[in-house]
Amino acid sequence: MAKLYFRYGTVNSGKSTSLLQVAHNYEERGMSVLVLKPGIDTKGKQTVVSRIGSSRTVDVLIGEGDELTPQKISADTSCILIDEVQFLSADQINQLLEIALLKNVPIICYGLRTDFKTKPFPGAARLLEIAHGLEELKTICRCGKKAIFNGRKLGGDFTSTGEQVAIDGENKVEYEALCGKCYIKLVGPLTGK
Repeated sequence: MAKLYFRYGTVNSGKSTSLLQVAHNYEERGMSVLVLKPGIDTKGKQTVVSRIGSSRTVDVLIGEGDELTPQKISADTSCILIDEVQFLSADQINQLLEIALLKNVPIICYGLRTDFKTKPFPGAARLLEIAHGLEELKTICRCGKKAIFNGRKLGGDFTSTGEQVAIDGENKVEYEALCGKCYIKLVGPLTGK
């Protein structure tokens, strides 16, 4: 039986790089891989972009209301890989589980667990509830400790306000992986906002 996997981490933890490596491994063995990402992720447009410079054009951009059904998956698909999965809806995550189970195709999802306010994204929250396997991809904070939060900078300054979704590199927005102590020091206290 194929499974649904969630590989999560903070920004700069190698999620997209890992996805590209897994795609390469399958294809090197002559297997067909389907690479998807949500259309809301405009970074790289129709491309999965790794911070270390690797990239790949996606096979499908997933729209906000798109349904992901088993009938849309080719019989020769060996694996489905999804970048920036946090931007999918809970319903779309449910549909991915159905595809894995009914089409017997493993699905490996890569994304953030929480936003810059330390709140879960809808897609990530649902994956944490139903995925067969969870794997944390780790990186370090500026102080050298394990990063657990995503700090948002606007024009170079950390902020704790704004919409949940703001794409890295657009409108002077950038992100930095932070440990808990540095997050509180640089962004502010965890308030439940």
